[in-house]
Amino acid sequence: MAGNSQRRNRRTSNKKGAQVGSGGKRRRGLEGKGPTPPASARKGHVQNRVSNAKAKLTARRQVARRGGKGTSEMVVGRNPVYEALRDGVPATMLYVQQYIENDERVREALQLAADRGGIHLMEAPRPELDRMTNGLNHQGLVLQVPPYEYAHPEDLAAAAFDEGEDPLIVALDGITDPRNLGAVVRSVTAFGGHGVVVPERRAAGMTAGAWKTSAGTAARTPVARATNLTRALEGYQKAGLTVVGLAADGDTEVGDLPALGGPVVIVVGSEGKGLSRLVGETCDYRVRIPMPGGAESLNAGVAAGVVLYEAARRRG
Repeated sequence: MAGNSQRRNRRTSNKKGAQVGSGGKRRRGLEGKGPTPPASARKGHVQNRVSNAKAKLTARRQVARRGGKGTSEMVVGRNPVYEALRDGVPATMLYVQQYIENDERVREALQLAADRGGIHLMEAPRPELDRMTNGLNHQGLVLQVPPYEYAHPEDLAAAAFDEGEDPLIVALDGITDPRNLGAVVRSVTAFGGHGVVVPERRAAGMTAGAWKTSAGTAARTPVARATNLTRALEGYQKAGLTVVGLAADGDTEVGDLPALGGPVVIVVGSEGKGLSRLVGETCDYRVRIPMPGGAESLNAGVAAGVVLYEAARRRG
């Protein structure tokens, strides 16, 4: 008995005094926290870094797929700068040489830039302008044109369908003169078209010269850039568009093709070489423009205008 009492006393004598409760923290600490996330979702893990890198790469590719941007451009010289500003060429900065002779053309350019708004004026020494223009004869005026934001070929047809209209698109094959591109953009706008497609390589882009020739219509008619023109045309065919190529040896005259009254892509080749082989083979029809006067060919802007007129007439 005595031994048992002593053992109980030793156990009870080790007890601590009253303690503040844990408030359930110990019990909650024992609860599960759910399944362990995969390595790709754990911050700091190598798989997480790889996953993030892949996501960023995919995002960059998606941006590029939607058309991407061109490169910035410099317009140099008093007359070119004045004409670019007058014709509505987009611009972000007008560089003016320090201590420049303030003649009438300089004053007109400065006034146009001020009236348009959104164009920053920057005074710079002549050596800096020489460096920017690689030694070109800038005459104290340099206009910075921002990169053109191209659409994606799919966007042109989608926008037309969204408006309940049959797409009317012009694709250019081998056109390298920006003035021809500008002229085509102007014709597409005039006849109610939905845009122009150009190849990404070895083709004219939306430069200041193209903007000027378009007479401001490039602000309303989108230009899309295709990585591969043949695949872009095949994509249009899958979307229900008829691809019509202009060729001097075409089987059908433009006025005899009913397909121009529906969803259509008109493909215009270069004045000298015409359509490339793969593009020509992709076309559903190859049509010719009758020329009783005996001319061998028309430039891209005129040829596109003739066919666009016929398409607009049939739709009207």
